[in-house]
Amino acid sequence: MAQQNLFIGKLAFATTDDGLKAYFEQIGEVESARIITDRDNNNRSKGFGFVSFVNDEDNQKAIDKLDNSELDGRTISVSLARPKEDRPRRDFNGGGNRDSNGGGSFRQRSW
Repeated sequence: MAQQNLFIGKLAFATTDDGLKAYFEQIGEVESARIITDRDNNNRSKGFGFVSFVNDEDNQKAIDKLDNSELDGRTISVSLARPKEDRPRRDFNGGGNRDSNGGGSFRQRSW
């Protein structure tokens, strides 16, 4: 059975991976704690993260005890993470349908 992660929302932007892990270790042994950051914005926190415990039984304990508790001055939300959706890959060519000849504005002559 796959390891179930917890979704942690409403995090303070100052919360770190280590701070998140330390906070959740009051429940049980934490396997990983990760704050999601925005690569386009100097790796600033997006205000949410994920925690996984060594023992899945600790997930419900964490939800019961830590949901709506305060971490780094913010009231956080704790819930089971939903499985990652399969999303279509992003097309980075500007969205339009371009020919396979390089797409530039120069049209090659064929004489």
